[in-house]
Amino acid sequence: MREFDVVVIGAGAAGMMCAALAGQRGRRVLLIDHYTPVGEKIRISGGGRCNFTNVNAGPANFLSRNPDFCRSALARYTPRDFIALVERHAIAYHEKKLGQLFCDESAAAIIAMLKDECDAGNVEWWVPCAVDAVARSTVAFVLATPRGAVSCTSLVIATGGLTVPKIGATPFGYRIAEQFGLAVVPPRPALVPLAFAPDALARYGDLAGVSLDAEVLCGDGRFRENLLFTHRGLSGPAILQISSYWDGKAPLVIDLLPGRDARALLFDARHSPQRIDAVLAAHWPKRFAQQWLAAHDGVRPLRETGDAHLERIAAAIHAWPVMPSGTLGYAKAEVTLGGVDTHVLSSRSMAANAVSGLYFIGEVVDVTGWLGGYNFQWAWSSANAAAQAV
Repeated sequence: MREFDVVVIGAGAAGMMCAALAGQRGRRVLLIDHYTPVGEKIRISGGGRCNFTNVNAGPANFLSRNPDFCRSALARYTPRDFIALVERHAIAYHEKKLGQLFCDESAAAIIAMLKDECDAGNVEWWVPCAVDAVARSTVAFVLATPRGAVSCTSLVIATGGLTVPKIGATPFGYRIAEQFGLAVVPPRPALVPLAFAPDALARYGDLAGVSLDAEVLCGDGRFRENLLFTHRGLSGPAILQISSYWDGKAPLVIDLLPGRDARALLFDARHSPQRIDAVLAAHWPKRFAQQWLAAHDGVRPLRETGDAHLERIAAAIHAWPVMPSGTLGYAKAEVTLGGVDTHVLSSRSMAANAVSGLYFIGEVVDVTGWLGGYNFQWAWSSANAAAQAV
């Protein structure tokens, strides 16, 4: 049986980062993943350029049932720390918007960087290699694999969530947590497009490709970015962001003219011979203006529209309720909401409080970031926390 100080299961962003840092501390590290090639979520992220962090990342940008849990790890490994690593490897990058940092060239540069860092820590790779079972003796964990048994004193679960199953996502990490008696917050897709109910799809489904600036509200979430119509419902940054806050019980509320006064806009043109949709087409895509106003009995000349009706249209513009029929699921989601309950983990080390030597990092944990590089930063920060403790 091969013996290691640390075994990391999952060769994604968090797993490679943790293995590299632990190896560079002198630990004997084995990195295992059932899927090859490694780092596929890195490769496909950011349109192939990897939005590897956000300079504004902080606790307020993350969702968890234990919202303060992420503070320690984020404070001890910041975006600036990861940027310094990127710069040390001479990877060119740029800020796109809202603090989002992307590679100038390919996301493959981040994968190569992490591999190089693992090499610097003498990390051993078993990829692809499944883990058939995990057991715990009095002093070590024992893993059964097709390559033989492996033992370690520290076991790090970095298997990610359930998103994008076609590149190897599995519930393995949750099953390990449950095997050792740790609570798991039920996972669900997040940062995911939302589907229209049948009536809304019939009315707006042919607007696929149309986008507009909007502010979307749901629960504690409030985001102003682009909203995109698809052939199945709604997407775009504003919708992906708010999807993490939508629980399926209440409608989204969408402001279709954020930062403007729809009432003043309509009443200023009160005596115009123009139709209402023509006035709003100066601010919205024309097709959307026509179809949305048709649904609100607004395709009529302004001077033939009563004040009360204009008031109702103006109010609806700033508070359009949309009740999705559901999400488009894990295949279209960017991250998984929920995961290993942070109340059973140490916020400083990511270790299970009741199981000595067992750690959970990255997406498998109930910490989910906003769209825009935040989830990668959680991967780096939580990986560092565990790597310094194993």
